[in-house]
Amino acid sequence: MKAVGFYTSLPIEDDKALLDLDLPAPIPGPRDLLVRVRAVSVNPVDTKVRARAVPADGQPHVLGYDAAGIVEAVGAEAGLFKPGDAVFYAGALGRQGTNAELHCVDERIVGAKPATLSFAEAAALPLTAITAWEALFDRLNVTTPVPGAGNAVLIVGGAGGVGSIATQLARRLTDLTVVTTASRPETAAWSRDLGAHHVIDHTRPLGAEFTALGLGAPAFVFSTTNTDQHVAEIAELIAPQGRFALIDDPAVLDVMPFKRKSVSTHWEFMFTRSMFETADMAAQGRLLGEVSRLVDAGTLKTTVAESFGPISAANLRRAHALIESGRAKGKIVLEGWA
Repeated sequence: MKAVGFYTSLPIEDDKALLDLDLPAPIPGPRDLLVRVRAVSVNPVDTKVRARAVPADGQPHVLGYDAAGIVEAVGAEAGLFKPGDAVFYAGALGRQGTNAELHCVDERIVGAKPATLSFAEAAALPLTAITAWEALFDRLNVTTPVPGAGNAVLIVGGAGGVGSIATQLARRLTDLTVVTTASRPETAAWSRDLGAHHVIDHTRPLGAEFTALGLGAPAFVFSTTNTDQHVAEIAELIAPQGRFALIDDPAVLDVMPFKRKSVSTHWEFMFTRSMFETADMAAQGRLLGEVSRLVDAGTLKTTVAESFGPISAANLRRAHALIESGRAKGKIVLEGWA
C-alpha cells in the first residue's frame, strides 16, 4: 500500500523529512477496523511527533491522526461498524498513522462520517472536535456557572484548528458570550464567521483587551496556543473560582498566580483515553457520533481552510511547513492518493 513516513527526524525543508513509501497492509486486531483512507488532515501534533520521534529498528514512522474513509474489514471482536461503512476518527498515539492507504483503528474511537460532508471536509474535524469538546464540557464544565463571574469564555487562538471548533461548540451549545483572540484581519474574520461574539488581539495585553468589552471577569479561559506568553495575563483577568484549560506544551507552567483566586487548571489531551485504554474510552466514539449528528443538522460546520491536493510526501511537507510557520487557520486537508 502507499504511505508517507520518515526514517529520521529532519527539518521540514529537507526532502527526506517525509517520504513516499510502499508498505505491507496492516492486519486488524480484535477490536480494530481496517479503514481504506480517503482523506486526512494535518494537526500540530503531526509536526511535533515528526520533530522528536525516533523510528525503531530502522522501520519508517507513518504519521497522521485525523482520517475519513471506508471500512474495509473488521476484527474478530468488532461489532460497531461493518465493511462499507463511511467513518471518521482521530487515531491514537503509539500506532502507525493515517497517512497510509489502509489503516487500523480501535472501533471505540471511531464515529460515522457526517453524511452531508465530503471525506475531506469530515477529515478536518475529529481530533479538534474531540479536543474542544473534552476541554469545554469535561474539563472546564462550562455548563456549570461560576458564581459572580462574567458568563463568558475566552478562547486564546480562536482561528486555529481547535479554536475554530471550540468557538462553534461554545456558541451553538451554550449561552456563553464567546470571546476569541486573533492577530490578523483574516483570522479575526474567520473567527467571527464561526460564531465569536468578540475577537480581541492577542499581540496586545489580554487583560486590557478583555476588560474593554465590559463583560466582567470571564468564568472560563481556554488557551490553545502560546500559553506561556499569556498565562500571567490570564491569571489577572480570569474570575475568582474560574476555570482554566490549556492544550499546548509550555516548557514550564507556573500555576501559583492562580492560587489566590482558587482557579482550577486543566490540561486536555485527547489521546489520553486511547493511550491508557480508559474505562470510558468508547466515549470518544459516541462524541464523534454526536458531532456527526450536529453537522448533519446544520449546527456545526467543517473547519477546512485549505486543501493541499492528494496525499503525498510533497504535499504533506507543505502542510507541515505551514503549520510550523504559525500562520495556519482552520484545518489543512489532503484527499485521494497521488
